[in-house]
Amino acid sequence: MRKAPGGSIAIKNGSCPNLREEEKAATCDDVVRTRRRSYQSDGPPNSPVPSSSLLQSQPAVVMAAEGDLPADLLTEEVKHSSGDFVPPDGLCWVSVLSCLLLACSYVGSLYVWRSDLPRDHPAVIKRRFTSVLIVSGLSPLFVWTWRQFTGVRTGPALLSLMGIRFEGLIPAIILPLMLTMVLFLGPLMQLAMDCPWSFMDGFRVAIDPWFWSLCFSDMRWLRNQVVAPLTEELVFRACMLPMLVPCAGPLTAIFTCPLFFGVAHFHHVIELLRFRQGTLSGIFLSAVFQFSYTAVFGAYTAFIFIRTGHLIGPVLCHSFCNYMGFPAISTAMEHPHRLTVLSSYLMGVILFFLFLFPFTDPAYYGLPTPVCTLTSSPSSLCLS
Repeated sequence: MRKAPGGSIAIKNGSCPNLREEEKAATCDDVVRTRRRSYQSDGPPNSPVPSSSLLQSQPAVVMAAEGDLPADLLTEEVKHSSGDFVPPDGLCWVSVLSCLLLACSYVGSLYVWRSDLPRDHPAVIKRRFTSVLIVSGLSPLFVWTWRQFTGVRTGPALLSLMGIRFEGLIPAIILPLMLTMVLFLGPLMQLAMDCPWSFMDGFRVAIDPWFWSLCFSDMRWLRNQVVAPLTEELVFRACMLPMLVPCAGPLTAIFTCPLFFGVAHFHHVIELLRFRQGTLSGIFLSAVFQFSYTAVFGAYTAFIFIRTGHLIGPVLCHSFCNYMGFPAISTAMEHPHRLTVLSSYLMGVILFFLFLFPFTDPAYYGLPTPVCTLTSSPSSLCLS
């Protein structure tokens, strides 16, 4: 071992001269690693203390230049020299194009079947189930290919990055759904007032297997409550966010990812025009409105995914929101108990923002969440 210019340690031909007494039983490679770690933490003996960046990066650079360390160690050392991941050049272009290709594949799968029937026809729904489930099943390959092409190293496994893991699973099932129900406190209150059933009647129906068999035999219910939430959250959140976070950061990714989700819903305009379900201006306004609220909802579920690191939370929230629909505020304004209903709306919004961060605290779900390990700089969204 010799000292390179600038005080750096260089290793030549794997030799280990001047072994100390306690090092004699160790192998040469062990000694090299031990001394290198000691150098990085304390600096070389009898030398001025170099800057932190010199301590972290210079030994690896010199040793790699001497041919004694592999190039990938040099890359890893330099990338993490400040404790942060440094995205490679062109990563954002590759990530955005990958997300765009994935979104086009998802929407395109809905139109591989030629049919003159409307989208709610059971035959159309069944065919689309087949194609969209195939694309969704293949969607993890997009993330794997992106990772291989860009060379981004991920500590967590691929499935963990996509929110498929066991750590923190129970809180991920309960807390995000409760948070969403708090937001819908007004519509839920309105529904309870207008429903002719008592609480016990509703409970008996909910535990009745015959009721659930009817639900699962209804293609529209199955699409809106099961297949659409599962496949859309898998594709547009679990697969896209791990590709967007390394280049854009968690906050920007939260507002970028929903754009793909919102644009993907523009395909409904094609069917409205095709079957002439409204005027041209009405269809256009409907499309703009749908894009707006799907983008806002997509940002919310992206927030939940990043904070919890789980796919199940966004899926359940998506299914619940599909069931509830957009709040009927105009109906609430004309309700006989308008003051109570509107107060519930207001209270739900206030409580939602009060509980937004506490209910999604990453400490409940395993800190740090897997997707947060890909961030290029520390983000408050990833902290408890």
